Amino acid sequence: MTALPQGLTAGTWTIDPVHSEFTFTARHAGVSKVRGHFEEIAGSVTVGETLEDSSVTAEAAASSINTRNEQRDGHLKSGDFFLAEDHPKLTFVSTGIKADGADEFEVVGELTMRGVTKEVTFSTEFAGAATDPNGNQVAGLSATANVNRKDFGMSFEAVLGGGELLVSDKIKIELELELVKA
Repeated sequence: MTALPQGLTAGTWTIDPVHSEFTFTARHAGVSKVRGHFEEIAGSVTVGETLEDSSVTAEAAASSINTRNEQRDGHLKSGDFFLAEDHPKLTFVSTGIKADGADEFEVVGELTMRGVTKEVTFSTEFAGAATDPNGNQVAGLSATANVNRKDFGMSFEAVLGGGELLVSDKIKIELELELVKA
């Protein structure tokens, strides 16, 4: 069993949505990266006595997607991508956590988007713990994963003249989370 990172204590820690981000990056036309984020996120980390006894649950509102382009956001909410009207939430539930260094670990779990659930591994780094100005215990985590959007039923296919995809299949997910101990 793996000891907890220094400063992370057993108990329930909730995601502070004001100080956290769920972002994603996709290639556009094979030449540039387009970034976006979900404005409404929530979740918690239940820290056990060991890393392996810990778990994560998180969600994002599909309709809160923001890429700084209203037309693109509307397309992403549509049936070509998130089908947000029928599947209003993206969810993640961990199935295992294992150490991958002193402050690094892998969080494996089930990511559900558009009603499709797939196993995803997030490479995660513990950024530390502190007491905020209000006396709350806070901790920081950074996590990344790569997914194939087509694995989740997002089969929109626009091929450009040179064979490039308008929207890449590979999507990079990045999380910057500040947790507050309940």
